[in-house]
Amino acid sequence: MGFSRLFRSRWAALFWSAGILWTAYDVANDAPEPPTNAASGMAAAQPIDATGAAFDAHDLAVLANAGG
Repeated sequence: MGFSRLFRSRWAALFWSAGILWTAYDVANDAPEPPTNAASGMAAAQPIDATGAAFDAHDLAVLANAGG
């Protein structure tokens, strides 16, 4: 659809912009909420990497200093 043709009509432009806003809201609304540990009363779980192995701050420090 050509934009010069779209904005000749106020109603067409209004519906087009409403669709853009709806899409933006729908995409932004899909972000998952982070779980809160305070509500569950459980201790924080050990983070795991892509292979399923647990890691800690020492492992991250080793990686940060490995480059040089």
